[in-house]
Amino acid sequence: MRGIRSRLALALVGLVVVTVAAIGIGTYAFVDARLRDGLLTEAERQAQFNLSVLIPERLPAGVTRESYEPSRLDEAFRLRGGVETVVDYRDGGPPDPSTLSLLDAIDGFPASLRDVVAAGHVGFAWLKVAGQPSLVVGGRAPGGAPTGGASAAGGPDFYFVFPAASIGAALEQLRLGLLAAALIAVALALATAGLIARGILRPVDSGSTAAARIAAGDLSARLPAGGADEFARFAAEFNRMADSLAATVTRLEASESQNRRFVSDVSHELRTPLTALLAEASIIEAGLDRLSPDARRAGELLVADVRRLRVLVDDLMELSRFDAKAEQAQLEPTDLGQAVHAIVAARLPSAAVDAPAEPIVVAADVRRLDRIVGNLLDNARQHALDAPVEVTVGADDRDAFVTVADRGPGVTPDALAHLFDRFYKADASRHAGSSGLGLAIAAEHAALLDGTLRAANRPGGGLQVTLRLPVTGSLPGRDPRDTGGGDAVPGSDANPAPTEPARPNA
Repeated sequence: MRGIRSRLALALVGLVVVTVAAIGIGTYAFVDARLRDGLLTEAERQAQFNLSVLIPERLPAGVTRESYEPSRLDEAFRLRGGVETVVDYRDGGPPDPSTLSLLDAIDGFPASLRDVVAAGHVGFAWLKVAGQPSLVVGGRAPGGAPTGGASAAGGPDFYFVFPAASIGAALEQLRLGLLAAALIAVALALATAGLIARGILRPVDSGSTAAARIAAGDLSARLPAGGADEFARFAAEFNRMADSLAATVTRLEASESQNRRFVSDVSHELRTPLTALLAEASIIEAGLDRLSPDARRAGELLVADVRRLRVLVDDLMELSRFDAKAEQAQLEPTDLGQAVHAIVAARLPSAAVDAPAEPIVVAADVRRLDRIVGNLLDNARQHALDAPVEVTVGADDRDAFVTVADRGPGVTPDALAHLFDRFYKADASRHAGSSGLGLAIAAEHAALLDGTLRAANRPGGGLQVTLRLPVTGSLPGRDPRDTGGGDAVPGSDANPAPTEPARPNA
């Protein structure tokens, strides 16, 4: 959301910047042209007056070197606008400037200007004369007979130098004004863009907040409705979606609750006939030796099926207690290595156990720890057949762990995420006799111990399932992560009265 708001604000500010820049450049160009046009018009009018009126009036016989200075035309030109003059007599001699600073100015006049003047027209050029921006207007004076070697008809060429520094100063002030206006416009655009973006995206923010509340389980979250714009339609559709989702979740919860009650009721109802079946199966099992081979085989299958049925009903009853929140863990300091050794010896003696000699103390319920590790061993025995099973006990920087690994075929990557789901079987052909509840029950017990179960395929084939539990006592080598010395650790100097860790029933 922050990114969209920033992009929207930047887009608005960018639009303002482009607009201000276009207006500023256009204004600057317009004012520059108008100022130059005004000065040029006035300069051409004054030059025409000087050439056609003032010079003939003062020197009706023509302009010569000898007559020009006594005529005081320089002062007359200057009085009419502060113009300075350069006179080129076209006699091969030096020009006659009104000030010494213009002595060499004529050498910097462009040839195009001089050609226009030589053709008898009035021309102009924007130049820097004596280091100052100027407008030079040139024209040929009407004349009498050329003197002193003049090479063409008409009088000398007059170049009137009009100062243009005022235009530069005015443009400088304009630039400063435009820059200040642009900065103010950008600042206002930033503030306005933030308000506009916030206003435009407020419904989206509300939608994000409502979606987060729904994701967290609050199905009553809704957006304020009203208006006729796109956001109003979005709010209406969002609320309609939320209503539909709430109704669907309510139906699913009711259905799930009904299914759980059904499983619980069926499990309870099966207990009585199952007890009778177990007693009858025991009688049949005791007399199998007296039966014929065919009858003996049928009796063996019956006894095995009844026992599997008992395990299934017991598992279902256990899950029903978890669903009813009736299970409570009785935590006590437990040496994880000793507990796992005892469980493996009782459940799968052929499994190899790798555990450190130092105690790893965890807060655990030994009965539930037996249920977790026992189910993992049963799962490995069923799926790995005669392949070796390895049990590793250890601790890292975060937790204590127990890993049960086999060298069976493993499972597909898609199945890993579902191994702890109820009744899930990655491959039904390899789960004969399995209800698909063992790992689900192990995960429920792990959660009661504040632990987790994770499954992964082993390199080279096989599956490994890891139980992680929080450590409450000393780690191997008396790691400094001891949480306070309140737990008794066998053999530890920090615990003067060692307490024998709890052991599971073998």
